[in-house]
Amino acid sequence: MTDGSDATPRQRVVRVPGSRRARLTPVPGSDPEPESGPVEASPPPVRPRGAKGPNDEQLIQDVPPHY
Repeated sequence: MTDGSDATPRQRVVRVPGSRRARLTPVPGSDPEPESGPVEASPPPVRPRGAKGPNDEQLIQDVPPHY
């Protein structure tokens, strides 16, 4: 068991006024900024366009029962 004389800095719990949750201080030596998303957005996937099947029109017109 440790005696609490650890010299390494640790995270602390900080109470946030008006909030139900507390937050931790950043870990020493870390970057507290969140990671950003991708720099450029990739184009949406291209759906292959082929011949229509016999029931494609019916499937497009159908609405699921929970709508």
